[in-house]
Amino acid sequence: MNKETLEKLNYYELKEIVKEYCVSGLGKILLDKLEPSNSLKQVNRMLDETSQGRNLLDAGYHIPLEGIFNITNYIERIEKGAALEPSDLTTISDFLRGCRKVKIFIKDKEGYAPTLSAYGDNISDLSYIEEVINLSIKSNRVDSNASRELKKIRRHIENCESKIREKLEKFLKSSSNKNYIQEFFISERKGKFTIPIKAAYKNSIEGSIIETSPKGTTVFVELASIQKYTSELAVLKSEEDVEEYKILALLTNMIFEKIKELKMNIDVISEYDMIFAKAKYSKSINGVKPLMNKNGYINIVKGKYPLLKDSVPLDCNIGKDFRTLIITGPNAGGKTVVLKTIGLLTLAVQSGFHIAAKDGTEMAVFNKVFVDIGDNQSIENALSTFSSHVKNLATILKLSDKSTLLLFDEIGSGTEPNEGAALAISILEEFYHKGCITVASTHYGEIKNFSFNHPDFENAAMEFKCDTLEPLYKLQIGKSGNSNALYIAEKMGIDKPVIERTKEYIKNKNYNYDFLRSSKIIKNEKEVKREYNCDYKVGDKVFIIDDNEYGIVYKEKDEFNNLIIFINNNLKEINYKRIKLEIKAEELYPEGYDLNQIFVSFKERKLEKDIKRGSKKALKQIQKEMKK
Repeated sequence: MNKETLEKLNYYELKEIVKEYCVSGLGKILLDKLEPSNSLKQVNRMLDETSQGRNLLDAGYHIPLEGIFNITNYIERIEKGAALEPSDLTTISDFLRGCRKVKIFIKDKEGYAPTLSAYGDNISDLSYIEEVINLSIKSNRVDSNASRELKKIRRHIENCESKIREKLEKFLKSSSNKNYIQEFFISERKGKFTIPIKAAYKNSIEGSIIETSPKGTTVFVELASIQKYTSELAVLKSEEDVEEYKILALLTNMIFEKIKELKMNIDVISEYDMIFAKAKYSKSINGVKPLMNKNGYINIVKGKYPLLKDSVPLDCNIGKDFRTLIITGPNAGGKTVVLKTIGLLTLAVQSGFHIAAKDGTEMAVFNKVFVDIGDNQSIENALSTFSSHVKNLATILKLSDKSTLLLFDEIGSGTEPNEGAALAISILEEFYHKGCITVASTHYGEIKNFSFNHPDFENAAMEFKCDTLEPLYKLQIGKSGNSNALYIAEKMGIDKPVIERTKEYIKNKNYNYDFLRSSKIIKNEKEVKREYNCDYKVGDKVFIIDDNEYGIVYKEKDEFNNLIIFINNNLKEINYKRIKLEIKAEELYPEGYDLNQIFVSFKERKLEKDIKRGSKKALKQIQKEMKK
């Protein structure tokens, strides 16, 4: 499915809502990977799974997924040959216990959920591994009973530590050592058993200084009398580490031998977590499983947009009596929400989600869904809004086929209305010939008229509350709407004659060009003639219609009715019909004004005056220019 479509229709936001109902990270990972399916069989299977999960929830059953964690990273470490740590093995034991509980729970639920109950058969009962782990690992530590050798080694360790403590306690209780001792307790430092001795007496005690206090007042001494026991203890500790590793490796290998079954358990638990998350979401929205088809027929009965809590229910159908729906209505009237509702409900059911709708709703499975919604203007690519929309439509045209759902917001907008409407009609025709199901919104009357006369097109209107100017966000199929611009204009105070004249213009395009005689701005025929039928003189300020700029007449009309206009420091030849008089020269400049000051730069005028008065410097400059 097209990623841009999923983003535009807020599909990922819907998945985030469903993910909140997952118990473990396994279901969330599966939902992250989930995309709409274009297989009718698979879609029906996913919807049935959600329905069966919903049946169990409605009956008061809750699958025991609590305490099950994602153990995928442990499996990866085992496959790389690493031995697991005690805490890792405890997590795997918890996972196996959870799998066993789920298998027992789902076994007798065939009546409510036959498919989900059958999935439980794929869960392998690895309780013997669970039991061995629980016997060998306790409190995240290898237990002494894990092996005879470990038990023997730890008994020797205890005996050795006991002798060390006995020697040290004897040293602490001796009155002859009282002055040397800083604090009367045994302190373990860097794996050694030490006595805190006053720094002043450090040379008075036989032994090794293991550590010094931060202030330097105390040294921690390992007495010479226990050093042979300390050495023996170090050897025993190494033997303990080796034996613990052997046990951990043995347990890890036991898991490795059943890694295929363990992976299957992970997959089944992941599916259960995702399915029950969908079921919980369905229950929260009072969702339904719609009927499904592959022929493009959509019939939404009181369907709600999933991302709005209080959205107005939508009734809409397409694909049986007509394959293209043209929606019209006022701005902010809900046209875009209708498009997004149709699109997101389609993506939802194709992902196995129930939808908030009433019984009788039927949805189609499409191979492709394309949208053109919102402003795709790209600053980076310097594309205008219209250009970006057209580029998107061009791509969609190439990729669409008879199993495609198309959703277009304000198709053809962003350019000259006649051209935009004609282009939109032509594009909609092409999509129709390809067999697509198309829903498009527009303001253009030409598109509405075309839809009205086309046997496989249908109009629909967004309802509008006239007395309060409020949109009702309800779609009425078979009715052509309008933007309510005239009604709103009248409500906002535009005079009634202006409204009536607008209606006349809309109806017959018979525009009133006899505005000169009735205009209050033009006071007499002389002014009219001066404004629209005059001979232009040098210095007149004129408006250049094509360039939308102002200029000054440099040379009057020639035999071809062309004038030379000074505009933006350049001279340009323009026909007199392409300009309009703004201000006459005599109104702009005082009598005797030198118009050369407008057309000739100060530097050039100064040079001309200098030549006339015989300036040698000016003559030298001319000679220099001639040589060049």
